[in-house]
Amino acid sequence: MSKLVLNPGKERSLLRRHPWVFAGSVARLDGRARPGDTVDVVADDGRVLGRAAWSPESQIRARMWSFAPDTVIDHAFFKRRVAESVARRATHPLLANESGLRLIHGESDGLPGVIADRFGDVVVVQLTGAGAEKWRDAIVAGLVQATGCTAVYERSDSDVRSLEGLGPKTGCVYGELPEGALTIVENGVRMEVDVVAGHKTGFYLDQRDNRRLTGLLSAGRSVLNCFCYTGGFSLQALAGGATSVLSIDSSGPALDGARRNMTLNPQLDAGRAEWMQADVFEALRALKSEGRRFDLIVLDPPKFAPSAAHADRAARAYKDINLFGFRLLNPGGILMTYSCSGGVGLELFQKIVAGAASDAGVDARILHRLSASADHPIGLAVPEGEYLKGLTVQVG
Repeated sequence: MSKLVLNPGKERSLLRRHPWVFAGSVARLDGRARPGDTVDVVADDGRVLGRAAWSPESQIRARMWSFAPDTVIDHAFFKRRVAESVARRATHPLLANESGLRLIHGESDGLPGVIADRFGDVVVVQLTGAGAEKWRDAIVAGLVQATGCTAVYERSDSDVRSLEGLGPKTGCVYGELPEGALTIVENGVRMEVDVVAGHKTGFYLDQRDNRRLTGLLSAGRSVLNCFCYTGGFSLQALAGGATSVLSIDSSGPALDGARRNMTLNPQLDAGRAEWMQADVFEALRALKSEGRRFDLIVLDPPKFAPSAAHADRAARAYKDINLFGFRLLNPGGILMTYSCSGGVGLELFQKIVAGAASDAGVDARILHRLSASADHPIGLAVPEGEYLKGLTVQVG
């Protein structure tokens, strides 16, 4: 097996169980390895630190499969890791009876570059690393065996694959998708899932707990939901007793999906819902000019900073939308604000939101910081910036 030899001192992060080896940490590769091949990761003094997937095109040169030097990386390894991940969710009391569920969450489950979400009897898999790509067949077989699903659909069309030298791949890799739209029930609300053309794997499962919180906070409040996509926060707000919900998105197809979701829930009062197709930044300015105010505002924008190189530009965008959010809140109002940008960590995001509150001239206190849900665990050594960040803030 080829050996990936590190520069002096670069083994420290691996000894703390950080699962990535960056290009700057690599001294040399002894032997030959193709993208995705397993290599021994070796300190400069010869200590074997574990086994990883080699990725010569990426700035993350290797992703650790195991920190045990004698681990055999083969089909059985991946089937075992997949089975362990599925079993963890199956026995977790907070996830009982969930029809939409994350089964594998990358490094947090010891499977870097692998995302798998379950929607009823369909599993959607996304492979973003060279190692995951190499072991596709074993991963899919493991999912079928562990879940008994009727279909596995691949959505490996994320932009990050290009950083690994990989092109997009989509389509059924096991079974066939059922006729008609897939639906799940989340916190009592029925939602349509488009695994073929929807964002990510078809639905933002990572926001389930925050959507539940929105419902709990919405009773008797007027709500503004920005970047609403297919209306997940909006419908939870209505279910929670919001007096009105204005939902804004720039995408017509997304709003069409939101309206379909509205019709799937006849128990909700559609008369309290307003859908607006507009650029959110422009819409926020217009609402401020019109003197509109709200009791609860949700800001869940798309990724502004895919990497740290884009952090400055992203910070300005986050500052703008949060500034407008604070200015549109009634006294005592609540702002629920989120970032999925890898280049913006929670500490920076909190500083941005605090700066926006100060510029808006409001006193604000944090009610809730986002924590990982049971099916979206964050591994101890995985950079926090790679995951969703969120704050729930109340103004005086």
